[in-house]
Order: sequence, then structure tokens, then C-alpha cells
Amino acid sequence: MTDIAFYHLERARLEQALPKLLEKTLAAGKRALVLAGSEDRVEGLAQALWTYDPASWLPHGTLKDGNPNDQPVWISTEDASANQATFLFLTDGATSQWVDSYERAFELFDGHDAAAVQAARDRWKAYKDAGHDLTYWQQSPEGRWEKKA
Repeated sequence: MTDIAFYHLERARLEQALPKLLEKTLAAGKRALVLAGSEDRVEGLAQALWTYDPASWLPHGTLKDGNPNDQPVWISTEDASANQATFLFLTDGATSQWVDSYERAFELFDGHDAAAVQAARDRWKAYKDAGHDLTYWQQSPEGRWEKKA
């Protein structure tokens, strides 16, 4: 079963949290697919990965860039691992019918959006019923991630 981690964004926006998680993904030698809710969001996330830290470089691409096999991080609206990713990042409420085929999945949701929180709860229940290993991470007042029981 896939290990699925829920990240409840309360202090940081997705554009701040996602790059750090992707850095850890690449440091572990893994490839990632980031599913977004729209093509505009794909481009926004791609831009955020270019600019989030002037001292860092996070290799990534989109359909506009092409060559998914050359991209360790692929950002898309299409539920297909074009870059042979083993880690799946679900943003903006995006879902995947292929969660079972990934080693790890990350559900990132906006804690200030009641509908997003409810949708995350619903997905938690569905994943749990399917037998996946689940963890829940919430930001502390200082902005650090804390694993909750």
C-alpha cells in the first residue's frame, strides 16, 4: 500500500511548502509528479519553483517544457506519471486514480478553506478504508511541521 501524508497548510502557502518537500524528494533520489487543479495553477507552481529561493535550483518541467523523462519533477493536470515518478503530490484538491501505483503520496490542502479541509477528511477516510498507511502533518505556530497522532 502507498504511504500517504496529509499536509494541513495553515501558516505557509502551497508555493512555500511544496518546494521544501520537493527538495527532500530529490535528495532521496526520487522523482515526483505534482498534480494541480488547472493549467494556470501548473504555470504558477512552475514559476514558484524557479523563484522560491535565489540560492536554490529545483529542476522541474511542465507540458509546455516537454521532455518529461528529463524532468525529475513534473507538474501537470494529467493523472499520468509521464516522468516515471514514484512520489505523487496532490494539490488544489486534485485526485488520482493511480495512488496505489506510487511509493508515497502527499495531500497538501489549505487549512483556511473549509471545503478543502472537508475534502481532505473525505479522502483520508477513503484512503484508510482502502488500507493505505496514513500520516497527518500540521504546522506549529513557528511554522515547523509536526506529526499528529
